[in-house]
Amino acid sequence: MDLSHEKIAVVTGGNSGMGKATVAALADQGIHVVMLCRNKERGEIALEELNKKEDRSISLMQCDLGNMEDIRRFTEDFKKQYQRVDILVNNAGVISLKRRKTLDGLEEQFGVNHIGHFLLTLRLIDLMERGSRIVVVASGAHKVGKIHFDDINLDKGFDVIKAYSQSKLANILFTRELADRLNSSGITVNCCHPGAVATSMGVDRNSGFGKTITGLLKYVFLTPEEGAHTAIYLATSQEVENVTGKYYYLCKMAKTSKAAKSKIAAKRLFELSEKIVSQKHASY
Repeated sequence: MDLSHEKIAVVTGGNSGMGKATVAALADQGIHVVMLCRNKERGEIALEELNKKEDRSISLMQCDLGNMEDIRRFTEDFKKQYQRVDILVNNAGVISLKRRKTLDGLEEQFGVNHIGHFLLTLRLIDLMERGSRIVVVASGAHKVGKIHFDDINLDKGFDVIKAYSQSKLANILFTRELADRLNSSGITVNCCHPGAVATSMGVDRNSGFGKTITGLLKYVFLTPEEGAHTAIYLATSQEVENVTGKYYYLCKMAKTSKAAKSKIAAKRLFELSEKIVSQKHASY
């Protein structure tokens, strides 16, 4: 496959919900999209559905964002097939009603929503050039969030809101710190709140808990296509080609919490994340 004249995008969590809508929208703009999925079977089903529309260029690669070793394996495989990344959309996310740990021993929401994307992003940066864009799907939930530096895995007290809001605040702090560090490179980093979207993210994959609630809410919540709109805007619009380190909602720059503006917290979180991802493995 000759992709020398096509833009290449990577979308995490591309097999369902907003991720799938993002994959479709980018592919419809003539961009080759690498759909990154944890579950190969679900990914193949989604790929088949997406490719029913002609002229889309989409491929599937498997990666578990809750496993640092697998992220490293994926990025090595990716670099053997592709020479660059023009767009990276960090879309995948989990909500865990019960306290769970990743294979690396991290609280699942912090481990997947932040650390997994942190490591993935840093390992793909060397394939990016001036004009490349990184888009992080955050959430308005960050406004009630706090980074628990003294108990990052919430061993001393877990609840779903505390954990999820911490991970979403981490998304914004990562966006701002990385944007500062890449400022002279011409690579932009922005994040967005998709709005209230009815997806399967809050559904327990083992018990199915949450399906009925999600089904009811779809009538008042945004569709995945509507929810993906701001991420697609940040990934492709000429209006934001020189904008970096910002937070968007409904395709407009939006306000964040005071905690999300802290440069000290952003730097501290970045340095902590560096230590976490290099504990068991070679540095990126």
